[in-house]
Amino acid sequence: PKEGEKASERTEVWVAYDDDALYVAARLYDSQPDSIIGRLARRDNMPESDMFGFAVDSYFDRRTAFVFILNPAGTMLDGVFFNDSWNDWSWDGIWDYGIDLNGDGWSVEIRVPFTQLRFKDEEEMKWGVNFYRRIHRKNEEDHFIHIPKKESGYVSHFATLIGLRGIKSKQRFELLPYFVSKAQYLIHDKNDPFYKGKQYRLNGGADLKIGIGSNLTLDATINPDFGQVEVDPAVVNLSAFETFYEEKRPFFIEGDNIFRFGTGGANSNWGFNWGNPQLLYSRRIGRSPQGSIDHEGFVDYPTETRILGAAKLTGKIGDNLSLGFINAVTERTFATIDSSNIKIEQEVEPLTYFGVFRAQKEFNSGGQAIGMIGTAVIRDLDNLQLRDRLSDKAFTLGVDGWTSLDSAQTYVMTGYFAGSYSHGSDNYLVRLQRSSQRYLQRPDAAFMRIDSSLTSLPGYVGRVAVNKQKGNFIFNSALGIISPGFESNDLGFQFRANVINAHIVTGYRWFEPDNFSRNKRITLSYFRNYNFDGDITGQGLMSFGGIQFLNYYGFGYNFGYNFASYSTDLTRGGPITLRLPSFFVHFQGYSDSRQDLTGFVGGNYSRGESGYEGYGINFDLNWKPSTQINLSIGPSFEKNAEVAQWVRRFSDSYAINTYGNRYVFAEMDQKTISANVRINWTFTPVLSLQLYLQPLISVGDFKNFKELIKARSFEFLKYGESGSTIKYDSNSDNYTVDPDGSGPAASFSFSNPDFNYKSIRANLVLRWEFSPGSSFYFVWTHDKTNFANPGNFSASRDFKNLWNAEANNILMIKFSYWLGI
Repeated sequence: PKEGEKASERTEVWVAYDDDALYVAARLYDSQPDSIIGRLARRDNMPESDMFGFAVDSYFDRRTAFVFILNPAGTMLDGVFFNDSWNDWSWDGIWDYGIDLNGDGWSVEIRVPFTQLRFKDEEEMKWGVNFYRRIHRKNEEDHFIHIPKKESGYVSHFATLIGLRGIKSKQRFELLPYFVSKAQYLIHDKNDPFYKGKQYRLNGGADLKIGIGSNLTLDATINPDFGQVEVDPAVVNLSAFETFYEEKRPFFIEGDNIFRFGTGGANSNWGFNWGNPQLLYSRRIGRSPQGSIDHEGFVDYPTETRILGAAKLTGKIGDNLSLGFINAVTERTFATIDSSNIKIEQEVEPLTYFGVFRAQKEFNSGGQAIGMIGTAVIRDLDNLQLRDRLSDKAFTLGVDGWTSLDSAQTYVMTGYFAGSYSHGSDNYLVRLQRSSQRYLQRPDAAFMRIDSSLTSLPGYVGRVAVNKQKGNFIFNSALGIISPGFESNDLGFQFRANVINAHIVTGYRWFEPDNFSRNKRITLSYFRNYNFDGDITGQGLMSFGGIQFLNYYGFGYNFGYNFASYSTDLTRGGPITLRLPSFFVHFQGYSDSRQDLTGFVGGNYSRGESGYEGYGINFDLNWKPSTQINLSIGPSFEKNAEVAQWVRRFSDSYAINTYGNRYVFAEMDQKTISANVRINWTFTPVLSLQLYLQPLISVGDFKNFKELIKARSFEFLKYGESGSTIKYDSNSDNYTVDPDGSGPAASFSFSNPDFNYKSIRANLVLRWEFSPGSSFYFVWTHDKTNFANPGNFSASRDFKNLWNAEANNILMIKFSYWLGI
């Protein structure tokens, strides 16, 4: 905690090598050896404890490094550094270690085979290296090479390891076959003819890793299975936009840093009211089928699209040229319908090819770089219904890079530009133009209107940013643009198009301790958004900051004020509306993480001139009753009072002020209560049990239904007033509205949108790594849902209904064995 001072305890490190491996040994002296903390945890889940580790820049590019960390209990953490200081813990190498606790402290020996590292073949090599030690009780971090907090980067500061002579790369060939046995006990109709045949399954496949030279790796998978991956959390999404879930499948997350586009070169990539469109979102590969069913009857609908095979090539060649390729093929997928004992097969996902190419070249020790990326999705669309839902071809192509603006590399400019091209039937192109990302059917849109004759849609995205990398003073500014036609969702992830965004951020960081704090910072930012019609679609101020006190407790805040602007998505394809000013405040506090019982608390409050109000609070308690067990629970509660929640659109030629449509909204009171519960019990460094549990209840009560009076406003006609009428039929659970009473407009009806969504999801994983790289999994997945009492919230009753609901249970055993040849 005392930056730049000598370490309080002595550490000795040795480095050696032979023809096959690199060896690192350390003697970690401690004046109080009985106070050394070593806790067990699953690999890559390093707990609060003493630690020793080292990082090696074997490419010697001053940008990337492999890192290996151990604690006194034998818990392993490994990963990679990239972009000089960012880390990615998804990489798992095959390496070995030994640990000894003694009267002088503790000792470590680590053996890393050269087959696990990537390097250029040279007679005498130079590598970057740094060593790290953590003394838990003192909250002390010691580094062989100290990087001041005012500086930028990490790998670029490493010491140089010399004396590595005569090392020859060896052909790497790793095979990981697997076998899976699965039993499913699902909610079903007793007359369902498909249930019994789907209850038990036996499957198999293999992963393959081949070293190409000393610095390229080819990963391939045949019929992959990801059953051991933790389930996604339940969410209630009332917006028009897709929910984003993190990728958790090992094949795709390992080495994904090479495929990151547009964010390299800078240690801060802020975006205020801006979201970078991702050109690669690997969850598109093997996603749930997208086709619908046209026949009545029992349906055997697959939950995912099987990946027939996938291959990934990653690494570096020459002088700091990074390369990455991904190729994958998913099978043509069918749903089977039993209609009056007649079996019908209907295609719900076509045979599809996914391809990604990524390259990036760095210059002047990382001071400049230029890169490119290309993605391709090609579908074999034989089915007419799928032709109207999916593109047959979709491509993106982009360039990115950065350059330092001064010799000290204090300021850096980053940027990227990418284009997209989507091709398909005219019906698909209409669907694409009407999607929530662009809403080109808006009746008051000027720059680009929907065109039903199109069979292709081009678009572009670009952004330029300047970032201050070093020092106490903070500065960041960016200008970005996404054209209305840009589309990356076939293989990427994109929230929106038709936006021009700019921001500027300034602030100050205090790294030096004073009489009451160890560090603190404060920032202030301003942002503004336009659409291509010139409307201001967002404008605001934000301030955020934090402080850590001398006792290692801390506090953070985030405050924002949004000025009046316009919304192009409130009416979901209808006319633009006014967005009234609003503000929000968020705070969080945390305790000293070294303690056996730690806590986190967060809260938020928001309010707008429209009458909207919302607040929430969440906690996270973490208890470590022993060195082997870690328990955490994170309950939360949110309440939102929406004043204009979307309901439906109805055509009416008499609605002249809203272009021949009535846009119906309602006030909605929503209450959500949930919790994330985790239990981690680690028996040994290679044997662990992990439980994840998430109960969630979300209730929405819709009332005071109304319609938008005119475009470019936030004015509404409340039904039941000004001659309009609204009636509710409890038998049909429908509302009937006559918008002008005795006037000429026709009445219309819609169903009651109240909801009461209750869910519980559980995932239990027993993992035994019985040999390096080889694993045995036992997995239990459990989920329940219930929808009783829509619009009415009662925690005790709703939890009871959820507990008594029917459940889906899946049991799985997976065995994989690593073969290194």
